[in-house]
Formats: sequence, C-alpha cells, structure tokens
Amino acid sequence: MKYRLLLVVIAFLCFGSIILEAKKKKEKRHIVRIETSMGDMRVALSDDTPLHRDNFLRLAREGFYNGTLFHRCIRDFMIQGGDPDSREAEPGKQLGDGGTGYTIPAEFCLPYLYHWRGALAAAREPDDVNPEMESSGCQFYIVWGKKQAGSDIRKVRSMLEEKGIELTSQMLDDYIMRGGTPHLDGQYTVFGEVIEGLPIVKNIQAVPTDSLDRPLADIVIRRMVIEQ
Repeated sequence: MKYRLLLVVIAFLCFGSIILEAKKKKEKRHIVRIETSMGDMRVALSDDTPLHRDNFLRLAREGFYNGTLFHRCIRDFMIQGGDPDSREAEPGKQLGDGGTGYTIPAEFCLPYLYHWRGALAAAREPDDVNPEMESSGCQFYIVWGKKQAGSDIRKVRSMLEEKGIELTSQMLDDYIMRGGTPHLDGQYTVFGEVIEGLPIVKNIQAVPTDSLDRPLADIVIRRMVIEQ
C-alpha cells in the first residue's frame, strides 16, 4: 500500500512540474512602467514574442517614447501611441504616420496572447500594403474593448473560424466577462498586457477627441522605465 501511495505522489509531483514548466514558458517576465500625464501603468512583455519584446525594451531604454503622445483614442476600443512625430505636435495635426524606418515580422501566439482588455499590441499598416502583417517598429496600442454579448461573440467567432482561428473556452470567457476586441486576433501581434493601471487606460480611452480620434488635450507619455 505504501509503495502504491509513493507512486501516486511521484506521479502527482511529475505532473505538477510539467504544468509549471508549461506555464513558465508563457510567463511575462519583463516589466515596463509607462508614466503618462494621466497616471502610470505597468506592462508585462511576453517572452513568446521576443522580436517585439526586445524592440520595445530597446526603444524604452533609449528614451524613444519620452514626450510622445497617445495620439489616437477610440472609446470602447483602444488607445494608440508611439508615433515619434507626435512629440510636441501642434494641436489638430494628423498623426500616426511616424515610425522607425523598419518593421517587425508578425509573432502571433494564439491562443496564449489575444486581444483581451489590457492587451498590449503592435500597430501596423493595412493589408493592402502589408500582406505579411508586419508590425510598426514603434507604434503600439492598448486594448480596452467592450464586454462581448452572446450574439456579438458568435458573429466574431464565425468570422475568425473562416480564417482558421478558433476561440478557446478561456478566450471566450475573457471576452464575455472581461472585454476586448476579438476581431483583431490573428491580425495584429499581441506582445504583452497591462498588469497595473488599467483604470488609467479606461480614463484615456474615454477622453474627448477630434474627428481624427486625437485627444483634444494632449496625453503625454512622459517616460518609460524598465523595472525588470
């Protein structure tokens, strides 16, 4: 009996270590604090998107984002920043075309990284000029998105299935209970998430904007600090 019990314990420990190891591979280990004129937030970058992770860390370390704006904010959808041309931009100026001069290959990591509320993702040029869905070298967005009603999520689910993308039960639960923008899955690279400061995102996405979705009052990224 003791021998059987020992085998059960060993099997349990081995199974547990496998789960922990699998989970470890999906941990988000690099933390960046984004200090803005409306408050601070902390984002965790995923090790499963190393090209996007390393690029974001390098730009943050170099101070690339300091003084830039969240130049595009759409209520119940997302907030976008990272355009170097937004730094000290005149009021009313159209923004969103600035970049680094390079793009980053797409790093889709479904079903682990998807567009739940708080997801950090890379902006990009549209499909007609960017069929490979490569990401901007610097512009990013943070998802807000609505909590998805049953009828809405069924439509999105059907649309994604036509593209070969299946929403798992976990993804469905997050989109229904937490909110997000599921129609963007498989189209834009998600490479992290907000782990602290989600109320700041909520406030930013709700600010008054002009016809180009630029906030009427500038929302400045004062600096980014790499915490680990």
